[in-house]
Amino acid sequence: MTESHPHPLFAHGTLLDPQVQAALFGRTVPTTPASLTGHTAGPLEIADGSRNLRREFGGTVEGAVLHLTERELAAADAHAGDDFARRRVLLGSGEPAWAHLDARPLRPAARIVIVGDSIAYGRCDPQGGWAAHLAAAHIASNETGHRVFNLAIPGSTLADVAAQTPPLLAPRHPDTLVVAAGINDSAELLAAPDTTRDNLSHLADRLTPLAATALRHNARMVVVGPAWLDETRLDDYEGLRFTTARALALRAALRAWCEDNHIDFIDLWEPLRDRPHLFVDGVHPTPDGHKELFRHLST
Repeated sequence: MTESHPHPLFAHGTLLDPQVQAALFGRTVPTTPASLTGHTAGPLEIADGSRNLRREFGGTVEGAVLHLTERELAAADAHAGDDFARRRVLLGSGEPAWAHLDARPLRPAARIVIVGDSIAYGRCDPQGGWAAHLAAAHIASNETGHRVFNLAIPGSTLADVAAQTPPLLAPRHPDTLVVAAGINDSAELLAAPDTTRDNLSHLADRLTPLAATALRHNARMVVVGPAWLDETRLDDYEGLRFTTARALALRAALRAWCEDNHIDFIDLWEPLRDRPHLFVDGVHPTPDGHKELFRHLST
């Protein structure tokens, strides 16, 4: 963007001080009063003195939008530090803007919706998988304000998730949308090996509308990458072939899209890597495997 199309950044602390702006940007920048709904100011402080933004249904944080050049926006990112990530939010006016949020996306969450496939659903784990462990811990920390809605459906691809999710969000008032799908997009059809089925090249077509849907609900989107799989047990899995190479390609594509679009990415590859005993069938984790994934998500 150029000087004539500034980047809007929501701020609510000393970044609004003209002296701080002059020191950081070399000028006093234009600002517009604004509010951020669905948030409250928590105890963790950014370098500029702003308190960390946390999610709270019905909450409001008063502040202002700074209209920054691309260079100034990069300076604000550096000023915020590694504990914070710049993400899209929806202002009380309905306009989108940037804001610096907790770099650990699940820590400030209150109302979480999970969409995805059989692994997110918790298949092969009578306790409900990593999502159920996450729900139990999250709700136990705040029984009044915290909720987790697991809407994952076994067999889902990202195309399925993109089509099914929009009408499900409004009744649940989510502030965080966890998208845990994609491994089915990486599978190859055994019945038609010569047929082009490269769903991986269409990931952006699925993820972009999901990100837009999340923003309309002022929800932070979090993409969960695939877990390691045991390819030696997956030569023919219900007419599909899952391979390490394709799963790694999915992981790389999801990560790259998230980095390009300032969306949170949680990598689940390493917790189960080279640990085949934590799988029921090569792709679905055992109950202990799901506990390992939950522990990784919680750190």
